[in-house]
Amino acid sequence: MSVEPFEITIPDRTLADLRERLAYARFDPDGGAASDWSAGVSPRYLRDLVEYWRTSYDWRRREAALNDLPQFRARLRTSFGASNVHFIHVRGRGERPLPLVLTHGFPDSFLRFAKLIPLLTDPQAHGGAAEDAFDVVVPSLPGYAFSDRWQGQGGIFHVGDLWHRLMTELGYRAYGAHGGDWGSTVTEQLGRSHADAVVGIHMTDVPFWHAFQPPHDATPAEARYLADNQQFIVREGAYAAIQGTRPQTLADSLNDSPAGLCAWLVEKFQRWSDCGDFVERRFSKDELLDNVMLYWVTETIASSFDPYFDLTHAGALRWIAEKAKEVAGSSKVPAGFTLFPKDLSHPPEEWAHRFYNVKRWREMSRGGHFAALEEPELLAAELRTFFRPLRPPGRASASA
Repeated sequence: MSVEPFEITIPDRTLADLRERLAYARFDPDGGAASDWSAGVSPRYLRDLVEYWRTSYDWRRREAALNDLPQFRARLRTSFGASNVHFIHVRGRGERPLPLVLTHGFPDSFLRFAKLIPLLTDPQAHGGAAEDAFDVVVPSLPGYAFSDRWQGQGGIFHVGDLWHRLMTELGYRAYGAHGGDWGSTVTEQLGRSHADAVVGIHMTDVPFWHAFQPPHDATPAEARYLADNQQFIVREGAYAAIQGTRPQTLADSLNDSPAGLCAWLVEKFQRWSDCGDFVERRFSKDELLDNVMLYWVTETIASSFDPYFDLTHAGALRWIAEKAKEVAGSSKVPAGFTLFPKDLSHPPEEWAHRFYNVKRWREMSRGGHFAALEEPELLAAELRTFFRPLRPPGRASASA
């Protein structure tokens, strides 16, 4: 593996082009007075946010802050091919930091974990104990931010092997894994396929694809959960359907319009978080736009749809059906779950026991899909508690 330090440096011409496009943004002429989010993004909020983006948002200042995070790019080779992966790597402050790989999902990025990283790497400075420190590795999924797009279909099903290669090449013989959204699917892959190295997996949801194979002996709570999932698909699932079936049409539209891209992404931050109708209860304008910028300047909205396309093409559903049978009740790696009330789904604990060796299950009173951004202290405390008894003896080494 070749590893090189990485610094975000966006060309001036890209920023000049963005400013021009924002200046000529066209909105629904009849929607300007509407402030609610019932039909999607709030038209009034979108106009305000785009105006702030155009006149006040300072990318160079934000870029410098992002570059304070130690970032790298690694050339990884696996049996499925080679890929350049962007990642953050922050070493823990403590005697025996446990390596921990954190995996984000959609519609966010590695920035999902920006507030969580210092709580994990230096717990003593944030009300914790030094012995709970982690060495944190945060890769960008293939096709997100500064990671190469996976060449060919089915990439989401190989990310676990890619992450294991990354952690191994960094010198970690044993490590933990955490994720949400697509990150939970990747985290499950790591626990299933690399149990000899993964000491435990922690997730903020049960990967949704398990619900594609409903059991014949569902408990009443499981039956309610499966019915709720079906209702979610009807009421909220249009985004996933178009990203999985006609992604290119949407991608070209969003890649051409920064206002459109902003609307598509920010609407989900409002809808999926614990913020009500006021998205800035959880995220500042700068935080929202930092995430949008990572999609805009890298032109990766199209490749961010790839996992959805993977699920509905090239035999992906058949793969899911077979894997559901294979992993049901067979996972031996300790698993922990921390669920937040405004997340997309709310499985009962018995559902998770069908697929995992559940050692910890906690349901929080606040927070949503972006828990690491919304409630980093709660999530950090859960990660410290879950992994505390799983830390291997001796210090894990890291050579990179």
